[in-house]
Amino acid sequence: MARGPKSLCFLASQAPEALAARDELARLYGQVGAEDAEVIVVLGGDGFMLQTLHSTMNTGKRVYGMNRGSVGFLMNDYRVDDLAERIDSAVENALRPLRMTTTAADGSTSDALAINEVSLFRQSYQAAKLKVTVDGHVRLEELICDGLMVTTPAGSTAYNLSAHGPILPLEAPLLAMTPVSAFRPRRWRGALLPDKVTVDVVVLESDKRPVNAVADNTEVKSVVSVRIAQSEHTTARILSDPDRSWSDRILAEQFSD
Repeated sequence: MARGPKSLCFLASQAPEALAARDELARLYGQVGAEDAEVIVVLGGDGFMLQTLHSTMNTGKRVYGMNRGSVGFLMNDYRVDDLAERIDSAVENALRPLRMTTTAADGSTSDALAINEVSLFRQSYQAAKLKVTVDGHVRLEELICDGLMVTTPAGSTAYNLSAHGPILPLEAPLLAMTPVSAFRPRRWRGALLPDKVTVDVVVLESDKRPVNAVADNTEVKSVVSVRIAQSEHTTARILSDPDRSWSDRILAEQFSD
């Protein structure tokens, strides 16, 4: 017989459906604080799931989501019955985020983590000019574009896919580098990189062509350079139903219309 987790914390977004689900599930299964929970159950959409994964990094907490939002790619189907058994049989994936280190014109730096992607975007009407270096080797002396992103397998079906980047299987030790509206080199469509590389992006003509950098939902304005590398010591733990595992969902996206 499935044991099921001993303690659950239900967290809900501000959507009315999510709040109602939280109240019902807490009544049925009990509710403890996040710090005391064996598993955190997230009710909402993908954005709220990402927020929760960020807040639980390196805590050892496992996160199980049920969709009370819109798309819900990161979420399991919402059902009230047999929740403890579902969690007990769930598949766990440990996600290693990207670390974004930005440098401003005054030399100040800041760090942020990204489960999905690190992106650079032009801030004005003029296209960005970027110099791209991978592990100390200059790969693009000058990329003229609206933006550039480095994406994890977990994030490859998000904004990366909308920008015509490749879908990466969750287990693949790869990162996708994908341009947004590349103008020069006109035919460059991106690259696949080993997940252990360090990517450095220098903003050329930063005064004239300002660029913002974004790690998931953390934005830094007017950067002059950005370093991107996988965080070696940070992990988020997410659970998915075995009949709809995250790996299966990503694979299925490659065959969808």
